[in-house]
Amino acid sequence: MTENTPTAALSAAGVSIWLDDLSRERIQSGGLQKLIAEKNVVGITTNPTIFAAALAKGEAYDAQVATLAAAGTNVTDAVFEITTDDVAAACDIFRPIYDATNGFDGRVSIEVEPAAAHDAEKTLAEAQQLWKKVNRPNAMIKIPATIEGLEAITETIALGISVNVTLIFSLERYRAVINAYLSGLEKAKAAGIDLSTIHSVASFFVSRVDTEIDKRLAAVGTDEALALQSKAGVANAQLAYQVFEQSFASERAAGLLAAGANKQRPLWASTGVKSADLPDTLYVTELVAPEVVNTMPEKTLEATFDHGVIVAGAVTSAYDEANAVLDAIAAQGVSYDDVTRLLEEEGVSKFIISWNELLDTVTAALEAAK
Repeated sequence: MTENTPTAALSAAGVSIWLDDLSRERIQSGGLQKLIAEKNVVGITTNPTIFAAALAKGEAYDAQVATLAAAGTNVTDAVFEITTDDVAAACDIFRPIYDATNGFDGRVSIEVEPAAAHDAEKTLAEAQQLWKKVNRPNAMIKIPATIEGLEAITETIALGISVNVTLIFSLERYRAVINAYLSGLEKAKAAGIDLSTIHSVASFFVSRVDTEIDKRLAAVGTDEALALQSKAGVANAQLAYQVFEQSFASERAAGLLAAGANKQRPLWASTGVKSADLPDTLYVTELVAPEVVNTMPEKTLEATFDHGVIVAGAVTSAYDEANAVLDAIAAQGVSYDDVTRLLEEEGVSKFIISWNELLDTVTAALEAAK
């Protein structure tokens, strides 16, 4: 991999760079391999929005769509075949990294159908189907961190399936996610499963927190409120890292780690800035810490590679300041609990909308191919 670049410095500081995007064109063109070689990318995350965008453009899917149409495949099964094929192909590209890091990186995530976000049983069943179909040890199944999702996370981990927990916004829910992971490990251990084969990340969303809180601070309109804008997302994530440190230093976690388990690493998601007034590397450079993943849209990755200034310890030195920021926001009358509840609801809804767009796109493609 390229040395003496900001992305190389980020990797050296303990941050795993994962790309928040996947398409068949990117796989077939060699573009993905190039990002691995030149920009220190060691994993990929996907979601319904990403797949909807990939399917809506380009010709890379035409041959498979024609085959599926000729076989009379229904749209749900067609989406399952198309997306799992992309993930399996990406897993193969990342396999050398997976092998070299003993499963730490080289990961490719695929999400359960978002409509199942509030149905633990359905989520568990779909997680097993996806895991079996992709059939790659470096796959990760994404499960939303809803209340119902917590049960599914535990049961999926208990089966030895690696999980990317997504849509985490609050510190309280993050603690519950870690508990769900540890509970799953305990069940897996009791079942005789090799804990070292199970990996998990917890996707803590960043920029969306700023977007919602900044809107509320603007409505307050005081100088004090406006001065707090664009600070909540970073502060919230920094405190999430403190939760990570504390949770995996517990006696409970230590016992599982001693038995071969892996820590569930924090993953910074939603790291593209939503405002042109902000530095385009804000949610990268302010969140540098060991044992984390930063999953970036390509625009953020390119900005980081071009001009990111990487300072090790940006997170662990900021806990007091981060607490002060959230306290000051609360003092302006902005409810943290209300914001994070709303963002979870919106997150699930947005993924359902994208999933339906994906179904519509594939339906149209199947009809056109007949």
